[in-house]
Amino acid sequence: MIERGGRYLVAKRPDGAHAGGTWEFPGGKSRPGEDIDEALRREVLEETGLSFQDAILLHVEEHAYAEREVRLHFFLCRDVRGEPDGREGQEVRWVTLAELLQLEVPAGNRRFLAILADQTE
Repeated sequence: MIERGGRYLVAKRPDGAHAGGTWEFPGGKSRPGEDIDEALRREVLEETGLSFQDAILLHVEEHAYAEREVRLHFFLCRDVRGEPDGREGQEVRWVTLAELLQLEVPAGNRRFLAILADQTE
């Protein structure tokens, strides 16, 4: 999760991908032998062109979709540098929490968003 000035950076998943057309925080899968911090830095850079100083783990969510099970790690990236760009052709945009809660998101993200909303009220 990248937050700047009360807005959160989100990216739209490609239509042909799993959960296509939904909005999510930048990030992705780790590669074999890659630790979670390395994966987070690589994915954020590849997807948005952004780098960051450090990240704090906020929540871990395990979710079973019909076709796969996922374990999602939600981090808050701190001291973010650069301006975001959808480097993989995806739409990226800054949204307020209220706007974020109105977006269609992957089912595995919903509980974290509810927790985020509860904590920021």
